[in-house]
Formats: sequence, C-alpha cells, structure tokens
Amino acid sequence: MILTVVGSGTVAPSRDRTAPAHWVEAGAVRLLMDCGAGVLHRAASFDVPWHSVTHVALTHFHPDHWGELPMLLFALRWGVEPRRTAPLTILGPVGLRARLEAAANAFGAWVLEPEYPLAVEEVAPGTTVALDAATELETCKTPHTDESMALGLRHAGARLVYTGDTGESEALARWAGGCDLLLAECSLPDHRAVPLHLTPARAGELAAACNAKRLVLTHFYPVFDEVDPVAVAARAFEGEITAARDGDRFTVTAGT
Repeated sequence: MILTVVGSGTVAPSRDRTAPAHWVEAGAVRLLMDCGAGVLHRAASFDVPWHSVTHVALTHFHPDHWGELPMLLFALRWGVEPRRTAPLTILGPVGLRARLEAAANAFGAWVLEPEYPLAVEEVAPGTTVALDAATELETCKTPHTDESMALGLRHAGARLVYTGDTGESEALARWAGGCDLLLAECSLPDHRAVPLHLTPARAGELAAACNAKRLVLTHFYPVFDEVDPVAVAARAFEGEITAARDGDRFTVTAGT
C-alpha cells in the first residue's frame, strides 16, 4: 500500500496544511480516507490521481473531515475528461445517506445521481467490508462524536490503521494491535490537551500499546509551530515516528 497525506491539518486555516484527507493506493483500490475542505486542489498539486478514486471512507461528520465530498462528486462529473463511467463507493457511519440526501436537496439531484454508478454504504463500528478481492476495510468505534470510527485497511498482508479523530481508548489500542503503520491524529500539544483528541504523548502511548511498527502523526492545529511532536511521542514509543506534512508519501508493507 502507498499512503499519501493530502491534508494533515484541521478546521483551522493554515498556509501549509489543508483539512484532513489521506489517499491510499492498494492494488486496484484507490481509497480517500476523509475529504475535508481544499483537498481536491491540494491533491492535484501533489499529482495524486484523485479522478481515479474507487472508494471514499469517512470517519465522522465534522465538516473538516467530509465537507469537500459534494465537491468531489461534482468534480468527478464535470471536472474530468472523458466523462467518468467507473463506479464510486462512499462508506461512512450511520447517518451518511441522510446527510447526502440533505446535500442533494441543497445542491441538486446530481449529488446522489452523478451520471456514474454511485453506491452509498453505511458501516457500523466493528464491521469489515471487502473493497475488492484483495483489500478489506475495518472499522472501530472511537471516543470523539457519537458516530466516530477508526479505519483499518488490510492488503497484501499489511495493515494500515487511521484513527480519525479520537480520545484515549484502550479498545482502539487492542483493535489496532500489531498494525504496520498507525496514522494517528495529534491535534494539540500536551499542555493544551482536551478529552476527545490525541496529543503527541497520547499518540505515542497508543502506538506503544498497540505495538505499531511505525507511527505517523497527522491532524495538527497551527499551535504545533512551537512544539516538536515527534520528540514528545518518542518518550512513549520507540519505533519510527514521522510528523506528516501535506504531500508526504509512505509505503506500507507487512512487518515494516
């Protein structure tokens, strides 16, 4: 699997980080995990082939994590040449269809009828979904909003886990156990910690608890300009740690 961090930021505007979005290429699967504001133009700037997306998976419904989804559907209809005919599957928590129906009422019927095959699948925590014959998507409840889920992707013996937004969770640590790459939100420095987000120390502790092979930190508020999150996370986790930037790419293989 190849992971590209399209957006490593939050709702807070930043010159360097756009809203959350993470692109994964796994065999024939082209998966976008979360779809926040600005990600399409950012993807184009990094030569991410956004128009080849096969699946979108949402962790929760805060607008910085899914607000650009109607734009993506619109761009796939009008912004590619030749016109798209390939199917697209959108997966997300319960409530996804109702929100897309509301978006269709606001923007137009094309949201749910974009002139290419569109499937909308609501996924409960604890579910495993086959994206194709070689790739599976797993979900785990996280403490953030009522619907929030972490996402796990398995392909070719490797496992990538994306926490989405989350507070501390022993259940998440057990579920993510042994993952090859833990993509963990790291919203705020520890001196500004809040209950339903991770900090560098909490992310490091999560990586250690789940025995991750590698930790990649993402979802940074601009206050991190004054803090080195890698150095703090390393106090709890001895493995390789990276503080992601928009455009960073990572190869995820079994045992690395």
